[in-house]
Amino acid sequence: MSTLKWSATNADGLLADLDLPPAAYRALLKIRAQSEAGGRIAMDQGTLGKLLGLSRPSVNAALRELELAKLVKKVRNGVYQINPMLAGYDCPEDALDAVKAMPRTDRLDSKTYVSDYHRAVAAYQDQLAEQRKKRAAAAAAKKAAATRRRGSLHAVG
Repeated sequence: MSTLKWSATNADGLLADLDLPPAAYRALLKIRAQSEAGGRIAMDQGTLGKLLGLSRPSVNAALRELELAKLVKKVRNGVYQINPMLAGYDCPEDALDAVKAMPRTDRLDSKTYVSDYHRAVAAYQDQLAEQRKKRAAAAAAKKAAATRRRGSLHAVG
C-alpha cells in the first residue's frame, strides 16, 4: 500500500500566516502523519505528548489552538478529525469530494480565515479572563465570609 496521500490544498503559506505556537505546528504535523485517509486520527493526548516530548498541558494547549484555527476538530476523547482541506486522501477525487461536502464556515480558503482565527483566539482569551475574574471574586467572597465568621466568634469564659 502506498503512503502517498492527496490533499485538496497546499496550506503551508496559510499556516505560516496564522502564527500558531510551535507546539501546535508540531502537533498538526504529527497528527497529519499518523492520520487515516480522510483525516481521522485515533490518538489520545498522552500518546501525542509522548510522540512529541510534550507535557499533557502543552498538548492540550496545542490542540486547543488547532481547534480555534479550525485545523483539527475533536470528535470525542482520543479521536480527532483533520480539516478536510488539510487531510490526506487516497486519490484526488476523494479530496475534492470531501472539500465540496464541508461547511463553508470551516474552509481555509476564506478571505477572512486568518482574521477569523485571530478573533477566535481573542474571544477565547477574553473567556479565560472572565473565568479568572469569577474565580477571584468567589475566592474573595469566601474569604470575606470566613473573616466575618471569625470576627463574630468570641471567647466565653
